[in-house]
Amino acid sequence: MAHALGAPAAPAILRNTELDADAVRQARVDLAACFRMAGRLGMHEGICNHFSFVVPGRDDLFLVNPYGWAFSEITASRLLVCDFRGNVIAGDGVPEATAFFIHARVHKNLARAKAAFHTHMPNATALAMLEGPPLLWAGQTALKFYGRTVVDEEYGGLALDEQEGDRIAASIGDADIVFMKNHGVMVVGPTVAEAWDDLYYLERAAEAQRLALSTGRTLKPVPPEMAQRTYEQMREGDRESARLHLESVKRILAREEPDFMH
Repeated sequence: MAHALGAPAAPAILRNTELDADAVRQARVDLAACFRMAGRLGMHEGICNHFSFVVPGRDDLFLVNPYGWAFSEITASRLLVCDFRGNVIAGDGVPEATAFFIHARVHKNLARAKAAFHTHMPNATALAMLEGPPLLWAGQTALKFYGRTVVDEEYGGLALDEQEGDRIAASIGDADIVFMKNHGVMVVGPTVAEAWDDLYYLERAAEAQRLALSTGRTLKPVPPEMAQRTYEQMREGDRESARLHLESVKRILAREEPDFMH
């Protein structure tokens, strides 16, 4: 299912540059923690899914996982630095082809999308396979995403060229979460922590909705006015909650899988 990117060779980058800055090192650790916890929670799919983050201080470069490695194998140093032309600037290996063509175009076309997390996690993907709106605003967790989602109805097969990447980026618009019909989901955000928090709670909301629907009984949606009010309440402290959520993930991993930081 996955394809290695046939990337052109890039010139070697000198050490002691901005890519060695503390902020870049922290971004690597944060992103590696997200991969590891997503793997633990069953939010991965083989070697096919991908997370990326724009390199701090370099809007023309992004961190992404290398082709051929499962989420549970990712470490901070294993992440690649790529440019928007397909060059690997730092790291061993190449990105998976769809990872490059989706993430490079999302980061290039949407300046606000510093982080972009794409998965085929089972519950959210199941909702993306159904006719009609994916989330039905019947559970409190789902209200975190009220007014923040969009549906990309035009499944275009594998994203193996810039045109499909551009189409996906354009479909996101002002949303933070895109349900890619017949495909999966993508979460974009300003920080690694916020993208992780949204990804985690999106899957939890989708799981709760799936379980509720499996009873065969009718869902009881929250009225729009209350849904909007609850969303606003949630958003007031969302950034700090996301930061603390990721810190808790890193503490757990530091005890149980400390190699993620290497």
